[in-house]
Amino acid sequence: MTKVLISDKMDPKAAAIFRERGIEVDEKPGLTPDELKAIIGDYDGLAIRSATKATKGLLEAATNLKVVGRAGIGVDNVDIPAATARGVVVMNTPFGNSITTAEHAIALMFALARQLPEADASTQAGKWEKNRFMGVEVTGKTLGLIGCGNIGSIVATRALGLKMKVAAFDPFLTPERAVELGVDKVELDELLRRADFITLHTPLTDQTRNVLSRENLGKTKKGVRIINCARGGLIDEAALKDALESGQVAGAALDVFESEPATASPLFGTPGFISTPHLGASTSEAQVNVAIQVAEQMSDFLLLGGVTNAINMPSLTAEEAPRLKPYMSLAEKLGKLVGQILGEDVRSVSVEVEGAAAQLNQKPITGAVLAGLMGTYSQTVNMVNAPYLAKERGLDVREVRHDREGDYHTLVAVEVGTSKGTVRVAGTLFGNKAPRLVELFGVEVEAELQGTMIYIVNTDTPGFIGRLGTALGEAGINIATFNLGRREALGEAVALVAVDGDVPVEMVATLAKLEGVRDVVPLRF
Repeated sequence: MTKVLISDKMDPKAAAIFRERGIEVDEKPGLTPDELKAIIGDYDGLAIRSATKATKGLLEAATNLKVVGRAGIGVDNVDIPAATARGVVVMNTPFGNSITTAEHAIALMFALARQLPEADASTQAGKWEKNRFMGVEVTGKTLGLIGCGNIGSIVATRALGLKMKVAAFDPFLTPERAVELGVDKVELDELLRRADFITLHTPLTDQTRNVLSRENLGKTKKGVRIINCARGGLIDEAALKDALESGQVAGAALDVFESEPATASPLFGTPGFISTPHLGASTSEAQVNVAIQVAEQMSDFLLLGGVTNAINMPSLTAEEAPRLKPYMSLAEKLGKLVGQILGEDVRSVSVEVEGAAAQLNQKPITGAVLAGLMGTYSQTVNMVNAPYLAKERGLDVREVRHDREGDYHTLVAVEVGTSKGTVRVAGTLFGNKAPRLVELFGVEVEAELQGTMIYIVNTDTPGFIGRLGTALGEAGINIATFNLGRREALGEAVALVAVDGDVPVEMVATLAKLEGVRDVVPLRF
């Protein structure tokens, strides 16, 4: 039975969803790393929040683990490369706390504009410093968004509702989407120059680390106010302190820090600085939403093969999975075929789709080809780690989608670059569900790829089939199916022979000695 472990405190609705879907679930928050490592091998899925650290060591002990689900956005506590290398899908729930995080950013913007924390502390201390706290209106001011994805776009709509002007810097924001949102798409330098308030809504990557560096803080409009509810490390905190003290930055509010928990920071106590302890997702609604979402996503994956919000694998919805399943089976077999025949001599891979296949999500098809191909070199390969392994081997992988009509209503082809040139195999689906090979290295061969088979290249001469059948018969190997193709009469011919049982090494050597045989490769599907 499929088993999932919830190792962090999570809303009870998560466990309820797993049980409703027929998945056994254990709730064990608060385990020490050693305690978790001792039991993780029993589970197919691990549902976590931020407390559990899915380290390389833990993942190595998780011998049955198929998926890690993070109830929340950040996956800093998961070793993504280690999970990918072991074929473990890592999912998060980027939309469950989007509104909550966006609202927190707006709340901090108002707190900065009206100096609310300082005014509260002063008033409760018995002072009445009405003239000390002179705020600014947000109406008519320009809000600069660094990142205009899911959360950033929500902040934009809220700011526009407050009659603010919004400028956004985001390389992935299309001009059409900017018009739809009602924001100005600008470069970073222009945003820094124009913005009265700046909010950050981008993941932490090599490209975004210290996006508000000392240099960039110096480019901002004097008196700017900065809010960060995204990730620590996006702002040079030492430079921000200096900018606050010099008056270049009038105020800053951080919900996230480069090092967390932030029990000490040079920013603490700096005039104009507000901080909260990573509260962006801390509403009861958000906690329920992310718990429900992670349970539904993990259940769909474990039971139906659906992949939603995965960090290290293309998405494949539970609705898409049944339709794509036969294509993925075909693609994996094509990958296995070329991998077993060509061995180490694979330099590049191009996955091509046409007809009905061209209307589908191609990423899972490509992933299945790579899983079949890389299975030639490793016994622990799946669609998660196959692209990673292909990259490790230096393979150039391309995807091609053809709109043209071909000889088949649907076709998946794999073109492979080798030291001797390019070769191609292709397959289709019979009845939209039965995978069938239709082309093998330029030769038309119709065959089911299943069980044990023998690939033979020979000179097309009279009597060869008889000699081949006799050799197999004398060895006690029964032929299940016999599939033939040739380039031209008396030229090069190809045979794919399905047999019952295994093909011993000695049999391969015997077949290789038959008159006219150029190549013999045993295959397993």
